[in-house]
Amino acid sequence: MNSAAFPSLQSSFSQTPSFHSSQSSQPAFSLSLPSSSSSPSTFRTQTSLYLLPNNNNNVFLQKPRGAYKFPPRGNLSRATSRISCSAADPAKKLRLILDSPGTHQGPACFDALSAKLVEKAGFPFCFTSGFSISAARLGMPDTGFISYGEMVDQGQQITQAVSIPVIGDGDNGYGNAMNVKRTVKGYIRAGFAGIILEDQVSPKACGHTRGRKVVSREEAVMRIKAAVDARQESGSDIVIVARTDSRQAVSFDESLWRCRAFAEAGADVLFIDALASREEMRAFCEISPLVPKMANMLEGGGKTPILNPLELEEIGYKVVAYPLSLIGVSIQAMQDALSAIKGGRIPPPGSMPSFEEIKETLGFNDYYEEEKRYATSISRQTGSSASSNVYSMQRSAQDDREQRSESPQEPVVEVITPDVYNNYGADGSRSFSGIWSRTLRVKITGRDEFEKLDVRIPAGFLDGITNIVPALGGVNIKELLDQASGEAGGKLLLDFNDTAGDRIQVFLE
Repeated sequence: MNSAAFPSLQSSFSQTPSFHSSQSSQPAFSLSLPSSSSSPSTFRTQTSLYLLPNNNNNVFLQKPRGAYKFPPRGNLSRATSRISCSAADPAKKLRLILDSPGTHQGPACFDALSAKLVEKAGFPFCFTSGFSISAARLGMPDTGFISYGEMVDQGQQITQAVSIPVIGDGDNGYGNAMNVKRTVKGYIRAGFAGIILEDQVSPKACGHTRGRKVVSREEAVMRIKAAVDARQESGSDIVIVARTDSRQAVSFDESLWRCRAFAEAGADVLFIDALASREEMRAFCEISPLVPKMANMLEGGGKTPILNPLELEEIGYKVVAYPLSLIGVSIQAMQDALSAIKGGRIPPPGSMPSFEEIKETLGFNDYYEEEKRYATSISRQTGSSASSNVYSMQRSAQDDREQRSESPQEPVVEVITPDVYNNYGADGSRSFSGIWSRTLRVKITGRDEFEKLDVRIPAGFLDGITNIVPALGGVNIKELLDQASGEAGGKLLLDFNDTAGDRIQVFLE
């Protein structure tokens, strides 16, 4: 470095800063003066330092992307401040990940909540899944029903909910090359860090389903060139992921040809969907070696072998998507919950978070803390008044209870259903005592031996029992009670398994 031109920088960098990559022991920051620099106040970073936006604050490295200008006598803190401020751009965050060692996992979200959960779990980035968004937003299959406008709107909700970069599913660009340009610019404005564009015809569909068709080679390449032009025109650095579905539509060799052409057209990441073997995956990663490759681990029975991240890294993949995990487990969890509710129960505690945990996930506690910063004197007085009112109501209720306790005890009234009244006691020939004054105990035990319900119901309130346990509908419990009128307490009246596999027992006490 020219010490005359950069006296302050020379002293600031007399020793290499001790920042290091979490996956490397090499120095993480160095500076050099471009050989043809026309200004002594301009230098180019060989390696720029940023913090990834995840919970662990991992440090990764970025390859050179342009020059940074600083005052000739600027110090280290000013230099690093100027460099690190660019990390606010989601595309630059994503490029840091692509430039860092290893294979990086990105679950696919479908709404703002699922994206927040991905970020909270510690993933440095995520994808959106057109398959899952079509399912969650429309309740329809991924067969071309969902539109550009709906995908952009959903994407904006997702990107605004998280700080990690999001790669958006851009389908086939929703038309010709001009439509592709509009799609890319719309995704940039929506806050996406990357966009996946494919070569399917319209209407497009999930790449692992039957009947895939692709456009011609020329049109497929033109879509990527249009995307690159749209990026340049927008002044953005959005990552363009070029996908081909020609492996299933045409042949494996055709998919390799298209990926080479996509790389030459300016794609940042290459992706062949629905590869059928490890050998095909390895051959794909060997083409255009300087361009990162994306894998798609379609859970639950796709065409591509499911490999773990270490295996994918060994083959040569840089990023891997998990498109169905979140939507799949959500569907199963909702079905289980609805079965429980239909059976007269609520989901067992282990199957869902507590209300406090739900509030924490959604940010209620953070909201309450931040709200305190803007409290006014009026709001504080209102809060104090509300506390006084609560105390007054509690005191009034206590006085009311004490007053009632001093008055003569009122008679206890037993409520029975009209049907029971007509059959027992309406004509004065039978007493309300006996079997109808006793109690039914209803106990439900799940397939996992977990006790889901254990309640006691007055025998005179039979009509209400099916509101609690719908599975008892159609059972003539009155007849069972008549037969057990002389039995001692604890008799088992019913013992069976419902359609969900839960064991239902009814005892007479």
